[in-house]
Amino acid sequence: MKRREFLARGSAGLLALSPWWTHLPMPRGAPWLLVPMDDAQTDHLKAYGLAFRLLERGGRGEWFLNYRSGSFLLPGDEATARDAALSGVATEPLDDATVVSIRGQIQGGNMDAVPLEKAPKVAVYAPPNAPPWDDAVTMALNYAGIRFQKVWDPEVLSAKLRTYDWLHLHHEDFTGQFSKFFLNYAGSPWLVDMVDRNRAMAQQLRFPSVPAEKRAVAVAIGDYVQKGGFLFAMCTATETLDLALAADGVDIAAAYADGTPMELDASKRMRWNEALAFQGAELELNPTIPVYSDIDGHQVNSPDGRQPLGSFTLFNFSAKIDPVATMLVQNHRQVIPDFYGLTTSFMRKRLKPSVTVLADEPGAPWVKYIHGEHGQGTWTFFGGHDPEDPQHQIGDVPTDLSLHPHSPGYRLILNNVLFPAAKKKELKT
Repeated sequence: MKRREFLARGSAGLLALSPWWTHLPMPRGAPWLLVPMDDAQTDHLKAYGLAFRLLERGGRGEWFLNYRSGSFLLPGDEATARDAALSGVATEPLDDATVVSIRGQIQGGNMDAVPLEKAPKVAVYAPPNAPPWDDAVTMALNYAGIRFQKVWDPEVLSAKLRTYDWLHLHHEDFTGQFSKFFLNYAGSPWLVDMVDRNRAMAQQLRFPSVPAEKRAVAVAIGDYVQKGGFLFAMCTATETLDLALAADGVDIAAAYADGTPMELDASKRMRWNEALAFQGAELELNPTIPVYSDIDGHQVNSPDGRQPLGSFTLFNFSAKIDPVATMLVQNHRQVIPDFYGLTTSFMRKRLKPSVTVLADEPGAPWVKYIHGEHGQGTWTFFGGHDPEDPQHQIGDVPTDLSLHPHSPGYRLILNNVLFPAAKKKELKT
């Protein structure tokens, strides 16, 4: 029985005689603030922070799915109005009659009103020395003003991880191969530090190798989701997490340690039932080729040549029937320019049947944005490294989100951050 299920609301729920907002004290100004998320919004990214901080103060709001590109209804109290003004977020004051009228529109179309009740406790997986500009989610959280804490292997392998509602992974290589960076960056101080730090951590935690330690971390993350956690991963972490989970007894990093293939095909010994999203992938075990497997469609570092970037299209979902997928694709743009990462996309033929595709490139054999359930929790994978830096290279100038306040790609990231705040209920089984 899943503990994270959304409220089953019929039409009566939308126009209930005594909804939650009628019990709040009415401020002196307009009782409600609509935060539009269409082109009327002055800063789409900071709007998420505005809603998040309201929840942190103990307030409650609503997410109007598919209404004006996924707008928010917030109480018009002084603290929220002041926060909006200081953040540069556009709001529209509403009276009770206008709110009732909007609810009527929502009831009659492919829209829904999802209550936002409690700010999730957010964690970002990163080593202590990770620069804040090297992770799109960290940049998005900082820009939006959403508090989070960093966790790394000691926290993941202890009981601390379960104290967080939402966990983000970015470009960690959970196979323990250091993303094969040694092929192009051997001797670089940052790579030497990465290797030394990870080897010291594996030794400290009493593991025989970095691949063994990283697989244990991957298993702990899978268990976190199994028990009800929300996981959001981008770039390398998507592909390598599943490879590590499936590599039960297969030492991927050591497969070509002596320069020759293993006698047994490691790809055929993978246990894909342990993975979250993928199945049947062929591993790239040659250490001279900076590719993990054939999961990624774009193969950005393949000697055969990377696939060119196009655009990906968000799918439309029924807000009332499938509110989860609908929340995750709320946006003011449906077609979004693609962007590279060490893992840019996911081959459709490698997806498990249970995976929900949220966005793809029409006509291409790969998809961009996927979601699924695992036990009592959920996971979402988004390919690529930085939505506003299509050709991202190590050492590039950090992305300045103040120059991209309307970024549709970064909106998808922040949809995932706010998603756990939506009201849920236990299934009656």
